[in-house]
Amino acid sequence: MWIAGNSGPFKLHEIEIASSAGKGLRILHISDLHFAPGQAAKADFLVRLSELEPDLVINTGDNLGHKDAINPALLALEPLRQFPGVFVNGSNDYRAPMPRNPLRYFIGPSSNSTPGVRLDTKRFEDELIGSGWLNLNNKAGQLEINSTQIGFLGLNDAHEGLEDFAGLPKQTASLKEVDITIGVAHAPYLEVIDAFLEQRVGIMFAGHTHGGQLCLPGQKALITNCDLPRKYASGLSAWSDDNHQAMLHVSAGIGCSIYAPLRIFCPPSATLITLS
Repeated sequence: MWIAGNSGPFKLHEIEIASSAGKGLRILHISDLHFAPGQAAKADFLVRLSELEPDLVINTGDNLGHKDAINPALLALEPLRQFPGVFVNGSNDYRAPMPRNPLRYFIGPSSNSTPGVRLDTKRFEDELIGSGWLNLNNKAGQLEINSTQIGFLGLNDAHEGLEDFAGLPKQTASLKEVDITIGVAHAPYLEVIDAFLEQRVGIMFAGHTHGGQLCLPGQKALITNCDLPRKYASGLSAWSDDNHQAMLHVSAGIGCSIYAPLRIFCPPSATLITLS
């Protein structure tokens, strides 16, 4: 489904995931807004997403994309903040972007060794928390939605080295009588996926990859900016260890860096997931 913005098309993916709990629950997954002042088309897309009236919003980070992005991003997210939601941060929620050679991404995952302007991340987080959204940065959370008890396990950005794998068992132990457990992280490194599988989550959500951003026809990603295999750069995939299997949804994201504002065969998008 295509939703036209003021300056170009944004895509809404609609998929179903089989689940033993939460039948009919509608989850809107948004990620990688990389919001900057003046991005009216992107803000309009968020308004249109709010008209879907999801039961739950999962935001997998990199909301900010400019040193002055906090107020505009909060305003743009306001239509979605009326719904129950959870969030984690990406590296761009801590620092403003810096110019980089885009060809560097073909060598391997990007480095954060050259920090940009530090952002007031806590103020941004506090505003989202004030809307009722759960902060899942190395934290657990629990919500009751449509009589379904949903437990959440969260990791801070593994691309930034802020994840706390050792704390995940304690997070799991803090959840009380949940019907389904959801893992939420920004960057889908294989270590992140393995850690969530060990905690027996039902569904995992992540972003970060931009779906490859520069793709071959058919949205075939050339890079993922992490160690996730390219064929899993966006969309739904199944993962398992010796004892458990779970689904992973990776969002292709709504934005990209202001210093690399180009997508090829990979339109900006969000996903509406229905549990069935």
